[in-house]
Amino acid sequence: MGLIVQKFGGTSVADLERIRYVAKRVGKTYDQGNDVIVILSAMAGVTDRLIDMAAQIAESPEKRELDVLLATGEQTTAALLAITLKDMNYPAISMLGHQAKLVTDCTFGNARILEIGAGTIIDLIEKRNIVVVAGFQGCDINGNITTLGRGGSDTSAVAIASALKADICEIYTDVDGIYTADPNICKKARKINTISYDEMLNMASLGAKVLQIRSVGFAKKYNVPIHVRSSFSEEEGTMVVSEDSGMEQLVVSAVTHDKNQARITLRKVHDQPGVAAKIFSPIAETGIVVDMIIQNTRAEGQTDLTFTVPKEDFSAAMEIERKVAGKIGAEDVLGDKNIAKVSVVGVGMKNHSGVASIMFNTLARENINIMMISTSEIRISCVIEEKYTELAVRVLHTAFGLDKED
Repeated sequence: MGLIVQKFGGTSVADLERIRYVAKRVGKTYDQGNDVIVILSAMAGVTDRLIDMAAQIAESPEKRELDVLLATGEQTTAALLAITLKDMNYPAISMLGHQAKLVTDCTFGNARILEIGAGTIIDLIEKRNIVVVAGFQGCDINGNITTLGRGGSDTSAVAIASALKADICEIYTDVDGIYTADPNICKKARKINTISYDEMLNMASLGAKVLQIRSVGFAKKYNVPIHVRSSFSEEEGTMVVSEDSGMEQLVVSAVTHDKNQARITLRKVHDQPGVAAKIFSPIAETGIVVDMIIQNTRAEGQTDLTFTVPKEDFSAAMEIERKVAGKIGAEDVLGDKNIAKVSVVGVGMKNHSGVASIMFNTLARENINIMMISTSEIRISCVIEEKYTELAVRVLHTAFGLDKED
């Protein structure tokens, strides 16, 4: 018997029928003698509809008021699940972020958790209550409602699990685990039984959307075991654990892809100290995240500098860099939205040479040109033309021996 945190995503609580099903799963866990804390997302599609309503009223809604609005999605599901559990004769109580003492900074729309006052929840579970907490939200030091950004309920769950020293944090979603590639484009992808925090961090940052990257960072920092599993079956899913927890030692664990990328190139930039700072500081000031960066040295003290940004930030970044180009004397600014990033990830890469060679040769055989390359100890990423994404994922998956057996 233990303390279990269970998080259910938007598809898991999409309607009343599914909320009843979630209540049965929660009740089953409780009946086994466990203390249970449930974290809920808003019903599928609700957050987008709330954003659309706000946009119909104001072109740029104030972020504070938008957070107040968006937090109602999770408030609704938390209350509905608690009502359902009580109707099934379970002692349930719902809590909002501020009631759960989830304190954040003052960054509306993408707040970061500063602390969790676990005492209130502990008092409730010691009396054998099932505590249902609205995910995705907290409260800043001034008492304002804040939200944690897209996928923030994952972060709520792992943070609460770490604060309460839970035995496990179960993330229930519409897939039955983490796969070696997106099974929608790679039919031979197979479910991974165990994966390390570092591998999952890289996969989350490289396009895998099963877990929010901040939640994995929390889990690694506080050593919280995560079990990613399906809301719609009883099958075991994927355990996300520390690297030394008896996991499979494959050279490459997964192939990921990210089509939400755009490329910007400043041509014929003067190759001298301080120029890079002038290029990237204005980007950073607007909150745009730069991913890959490469520099190609030209003759006569000039260089081309290329970097990638999220596709939704492409227009803003291009506008900024055109102004920067005029100030630093760059010849031109070029942009390309028709790109994608394909990556191979695996802790086993630390101890094996030749991974890059296999990746590059595999892509070359399919006549797929590599535009940019980025590496770390456990991943290699290549930027390619977007139209080749699915092909690249499939051939790399095969090349690294990840295809499931017939």
